[in-house]
Amino acid sequence: MDTIAAIATPHAAGGIAVIRISGSQALEIAEKCFQSVSGKHVANMKGYTCAYGKFLDHSGKILDDGILTVFRSPHSYTGEDVVEFSCHGGIYVTQQILEAVLQSGAVAAQAGEFTKRGFLSGKMTLTQAEAVMDVIGAAGKRELEFARAQQEGKLFQRVQKISQKLVQCLGNLAAWADYPEDEIPAVTGDGLRSDLLSVKKLLEQTLDTYHYGKIMQSGISTVIVGKPNVGKSTIFNLLSGWNRSIVTDIAGTTRDVVEEKVCLGDVTLRLWDTAGLRETADVIEKIGVQIAEKRLNEADLILAVFDTTRPLDEDDLRLLQQLPDKPVVAVANKSDGVQKLDLELLRENFTHVIVMSSKTGHGLEKLRQTIEKIFDQEQVIPEMGIVANARQKQCVENALKQICLALDVLENGEMLDAVTVLLEEALDALLMLTGERVSEVVVQDVFSRFCVGK
Repeated sequence: MDTIAAIATPHAAGGIAVIRISGSQALEIAEKCFQSVSGKHVANMKGYTCAYGKFLDHSGKILDDGILTVFRSPHSYTGEDVVEFSCHGGIYVTQQILEAVLQSGAVAAQAGEFTKRGFLSGKMTLTQAEAVMDVIGAAGKRELEFARAQQEGKLFQRVQKISQKLVQCLGNLAAWADYPEDEIPAVTGDGLRSDLLSVKKLLEQTLDTYHYGKIMQSGISTVIVGKPNVGKSTIFNLLSGWNRSIVTDIAGTTRDVVEEKVCLGDVTLRLWDTAGLRETADVIEKIGVQIAEKRLNEADLILAVFDTTRPLDEDDLRLLQQLPDKPVVAVANKSDGVQKLDLELLRENFTHVIVMSSKTGHGLEKLRQTIEKIFDQEQVIPEMGIVANARQKQCVENALKQICLALDVLENGEMLDAVTVLLEEALDALLMLTGERVSEVVVQDVFSRFCVGK
């Protein structure tokens, strides 16, 4: 297997950059590109030790000075010999050092290849490997807590318990079928049905965590809706922390959907600012309204904005009728003006009503507290292990489908051989989820979503 190398830090100027080398020739290649001040040879260094020295190009010319760190197999991230160069974080100098490493015999790493090698060497399960990118992408405290729990193997442990129940059922079926003469208890339909109903319930509970897991991974998809000129874009800019949306006094300024990922307290919002919802003859604005209505049905959370300086009108009432059955926070905006809106009408229609001023920021803290309360499901904790992506969800769904079919077969009084086949299919789906039995195509697909250098 080739020795690979890549820049492990972002492609931007910074205080320090790290070039990572992994493989059987990592120490040998590093020796060609590094000269320690003390005269120490890389090949003689122990794992988890460092040396200060000069980084050299292929001709021996000094490129930079910095630190070399050695991680010996199998006690490294990839399970292989690993060397890391920590140099000054200039884009050009970092690229030159990487080029020297590649000229010395290393091969440029593909996306996610370091983590992939860690998975293949048994350093982590597939669900733990997937969690690496969740940790990197975590934009809030709660997201990080869930990502860390995944990285520690909580989902793997949860799924493994279900797999063990299936293995036990399959073992009983095999023993009874293969050794009928021995004194082995017969597998009864009622006993097997009871076991499979237990597995079915566990799979359903696991699948129920997916929606929350998706939110923890990518943020709460939040759409800001309301009639034109109620302050949607100003609220969007307030939450974003900068003037992302154009704000004018002209109704219908926002024609398209503007998106931004923002942190609000302990939650992350994938925020969508939309065109004002109203009847319009303007062709372009009409398209924007249609897009807004589509996003309304796709969102996890809706911020329905109303203007406190005007009474509710036909456009406001039409919005009330359009709102789908999902979490909604009514935002009574422009509280810094003269109030003409009857707030009691809003409270009659909404569980959560926030009075705020997008210009002054009044009410923003109350909005944060309300959203955190809506999505802080106390029964969903990081330690339980959640289904965090579509691949994992599909595996659980496939397993659940086979269990339901097995229960139907039992109900119809068919041969237990058919049940055995279905249980084996269910077990395969769960082993594919954890990576204990997975094809190279699936592995390649998972790691292709990683960044280079991780």
